[in-house]
Amino acid sequence: MAPSLSSFKTLRLDGVSRDFGTVNALRDLTLTIERGEFVALLGPSGCGKSTALNCIAGLLPTSRGAIFLDDHRLDILPAEERGFGMVFQNYALFPHMTVRDNIGFGLKMRGVPKAEAAQRVEKAIETVRLGTQAHKLPGQLSGGQQQRVAIARAIVVEPPLVLMDEPLSNLDAKLRLEMRQEIRRIHAGLGSITIYVTHDQDEALSLADRIVVLRDGMIRQVGTPEDLYARPAHLDVAEFMGFRNRIPAKLKTRSGDAVAIDVNGVLLQGSAREELRGDDVIVAIRPDDLFAGEAHEGGIPALVEATEYRGRDFFGSARAADGTELFFRSSRRHTPGEKVALIADPARLLVYGAA
Repeated sequence: MAPSLSSFKTLRLDGVSRDFGTVNALRDLTLTIERGEFVALLGPSGCGKSTALNCIAGLLPTSRGAIFLDDHRLDILPAEERGFGMVFQNYALFPHMTVRDNIGFGLKMRGVPKAEAAQRVEKAIETVRLGTQAHKLPGQLSGGQQQRVAIARAIVVEPPLVLMDEPLSNLDAKLRLEMRQEIRRIHAGLGSITIYVTHDQDEALSLADRIVVLRDGMIRQVGTPEDLYARPAHLDVAEFMGFRNRIPAKLKTRSGDAVAIDVNGVLLQGSAREELRGDDVIVAIRPDDLFAGEAHEGGIPALVEATEYRGRDFFGSARAADGTELFFRSSRRHTPGEKVALIADPARLLVYGAA
């Protein structure tokens, strides 16, 4: 019997692991997700995020660990008995079926009475705003419309979990933005859990209540979008979340999280994000938070290599005295070879161990 949407409270992963021969693709994934949460699994290719989703869905067996929906153990059930909705990257629609028939296919396989199935299909069509397209075949639809059909097919069975595996990667930039809003709107109306796999930081930040960052099959950090954006716990998380500047430095003093560091002879203030062992540290900061000032203003001295206009501001690259490439923001265009001082708010300048 598939779990009921109306009765569950939490999904719990206890030490879930998946091996492919001697390769540990997923290692000791432990996580609790509450009903109504939207959780993004985020990380680069090969980090284990799709493996985790497929283990939850039942498309891959786990090597160790257990998966529970409340007190019901799921990992011992076949995929068809878990009752989850799945949205794939390639849509996986039946080309010979209309939108309405594609959406209703899962209900037909479950033996839902025709009258009830028809009502649920119409509700799903209305939810994804495809009322005028319901009679068409997938080949007559745009990519965004096909993705809406795939979402409607997943939610029409009223699943406790909706699992999405990079569902927007085949869409253009404009459609991706539109579909983000739609996915969040649909999730808010369902009352289920949504688990969303992506390698796109912007997608995760805009959609999720919590983000789980994975690397080499392990969880590196779990937090709100605000936590992950402003306070990454480790240097690899910071790099993945857009902290392009990695600056070698020497630790001078520390008081709690406040640290003084030496960057090419310039004393700067920053915030430590982990235990620091030894004097060698790495400073991480986003290009948006490193501002180009005049050479006498006390920042990191650097020579501009290039700048480009991006609407409201200019963004550029520069080279510090030790050869480190730095990326910065400015209110004006700088010429190559110009001397600048790159200045940062100490709260935005994060310090990690060099080892």
